[in-house]
Amino acid sequence: MAIGIIFGPGLTQAQYDQVHQEVTPDNQPPAGMLYHFGGQSDSGFYVVEVWESQEAAGRFFQDKLGPALQKANINDQPQFLQVHNIMKA
Repeated sequence: MAIGIIFGPGLTQAQYDQVHQEVTPDNQPPAGMLYHFGGQSDSGFYVVEVWESQEAAGRFFQDKLGPALQKANINDQPQFLQVHNIMKA
């Protein structure tokens, strides 16, 4: 089952750019990632992702994202949710 992940608003665009460049320098999604976007809102910067499964997201977090978040001094924990529906245009 697909899993949604939401980071924010406790990060800056500079932190996002640093982490994004480190974990996806070619700007290609890692295995298992379906969607990703990052953007600024009135309350801060957010990142939203959808993954094929909890296992795929967990592997990426363990191998790449976790260490990159630490290097960027991001301590906020993401919110995880089970995806009920996905619509594509």
